[in-house]
Order: sequence, then C-alpha cells, then structure tokens
Amino acid sequence: MPVTDEAIEKIKAMIVSGELRPGSKLPKEVDLAERLGLSRNSLREAVKALSLIRVLDVRQGDGTYVTSLEPHLLLDALGFVVDFHQDDTVLEFLEVRRILEPAAAALAARMMSDEDIAALDELLSRLTGDVSLEELIDNDLEFHRRLAAGSGNKVLGSLIDGLSGPTARARIWRGLTEEGAVEHTRQQHRAILDAVAARRPDAAQAWMTIHIGGVEQWLRGTVGEAGSVLG
Repeated sequence: MPVTDEAIEKIKAMIVSGELRPGSKLPKEVDLAERLGLSRNSLREAVKALSLIRVLDVRQGDGTYVTSLEPHLLLDALGFVVDFHQDDTVLEFLEVRRILEPAAAALAARMMSDEDIAALDELLSRLTGDVSLEELIDNDLEFHRRLAAGSGNKVLGSLIDGLSGPTARARIWRGLTEEGAVEHTRQQHRAILDAVAARRPDAAQAWMTIHIGGVEQWLRGTVGEAGSVLG
C-alpha cells in the first residue's frame, strides 16, 4: 500500500473509532506523525488529500480539524479512498476517453481557430510553479473541454465533456500520490497544444494517446495494488 494511502487509513481509523470526532482538532503534525509511525511528509500528503475531499479542514495559523459533518456523511466521505480503489468502473471511462480524445485532438489540429488556440495557450500559461492541485485539476478539465470543442464536432465534444467528470477523481488522486504527475501533465498538455498549433493532426493524436494512456496505466496499477491488499 502506498505510504499516502497508509497514512489516510490510519487517520480514518482514528475518526471511525471516535478518537477524532467531527469538529475536533488534530494533534500537532510532529506528534501525530510519531504516534502513527509515519513520516511527516506522508502525513502532510494524507492531510492534503483528506482536506481536498472535505474530511479535514486546514485552517492557516490555527490547525487542522475534522469537518463538522453528521457522522453518516463523514463516513461516506471517508469511503472515498476505498470506493476509488475497489471500483474499477473509472477504467472503462478512461478506455473510452483514450479512444475519443486522440481523435478530437487530431480534428482540433485541423479545425480549431487561431483565436481559440491562442486562448488555450493563455490557459496553460496560468499554470505557474506554485499552482495548487485544485487549480491544476480545474485547468486540466478546461483544457480538455476546449480542445474537444475545437474539434468542430459538437457530439464528440459533448461526449468527452461528459466523460471528464467520472475520471476527475483519478486525476486528483494521481496528482496527490504520484511524484512528478503535475509536471508530466503540464508537459503533455503543452506538447498536445504545440501539435495542434502546428496543424499536425498525427502528432496531436499521438500526444493525447500518451497523455490519457498514462493516467489509465497508473490507475490500473493502483487498482491492482489495492485489490491485492484488500483481497
């Protein structure tokens, strides 16, 4: 089990057991890391992940709190990680994206207007070095939406837009747990856009295949690891 997942499971156990209650404050990072037998870095990543799905509330200058949810809602939120690892339906969505999005990228290289390409370039330029994961995911979703729309095929664009939501969870989890995932996303988006701007459909299609295939490959490994642990 990846160290971030292990850290999340240990925090989850504290909440489920009632040791940490809704609204309660987590112990200091150094104390909690020592108590749970974790590195401070893995604990920090776990807190980041749980705050992203609204289980924990990080208050700058104050500390980290369990969100004040009703118990059943809190447990539903905590099921996020387990559901994600056990349910491989998202793989089927990614398989469909891997078929459709390269075709859309190729069409965009032929059909997308210069103005829309310039706007897409401006979108990517917003990803500065200190961009947050939330900003990256928003930027990622918007990039794929605009590129699909740039294909000129409204049906294809609508299909791809509908597939983005169910796979957003995988993107978030990859960004949190895989080292270098954020930079890989930046580089691949740039390569896709450069191919579109150069009016090179084959290159745009190839880069999009690599991009979607990378997420799919990572997720297959993650689901497989979780299955071996849970099984």
